[in-house]
Amino acid sequence: MKIGDFILKEKRRGDCYRLLSACFYQPQKEICVQEEFFNNLEGLLRPISPDIAAHVLEMENAFLKYSEEDLLVAYGKNMVMGDSTMEVIKLYEEHGLSMDSEFRNLPDHITVEMEFMYYLIFKETEALEKSQWDAALDYIKTQGLFFDGFLRKWVNPFCDKIKEGTDNEFYTNLADCVSAFIEKAHPGDDIPEELSAKAGPRRP
Repeated sequence: MKIGDFILKEKRRGDCYRLLSACFYQPQKEICVQEEFFNNLEGLLRPISPDIAAHVLEMENAFLKYSEEDLLVAYGKNMVMGDSTMEVIKLYEEHGLSMDSEFRNLPDHITVEMEFMYYLIFKETEALEKSQWDAALDYIKTQGLFFDGFLRKWVNPFCDKIKEGTDNEFYTNLADCVSAFIEKAHPGDDIPEELSAKAGPRRP
């Protein structure tokens, strides 16, 4: 894979995190319909896996079926990933990030963790576009540490908890979609040999 193709692939992976994170915010039907939210998400996921993209169609059908009130009732179930708050905060701070004092969600809330992955991927692709090869590989390494140490560890139990706690088909399909996406979206997959060759000696 050429570096240019890898950048496009990584941008798509990052946008998947960004849009999937948005699914866990308070539902707003009118905005989602106007912005063709589900169509955009399905288009991003299809090259990764048609099976994962199929979950988005089920999510959209359910989202349109329910009233906004029904969605709000199902919204707000326990969305915290696990007992890792202080460790997560430390990692955010190491990358110059801090929690907005007006932001009500905990640092290991599903939206925050997925948006942090989006941020790391954005910084990776930004570095790649500037030919900052070592910085890009460092961001990929950090993604792997966060993904393996926090995100992947909690996603399946978290998604199981969603499905146990509601029969709302939007959220049950969202749980299936997120769980399947995480299995396919490990950081560092398909790093081009060209990129590894351009970078300097790697630190252990």
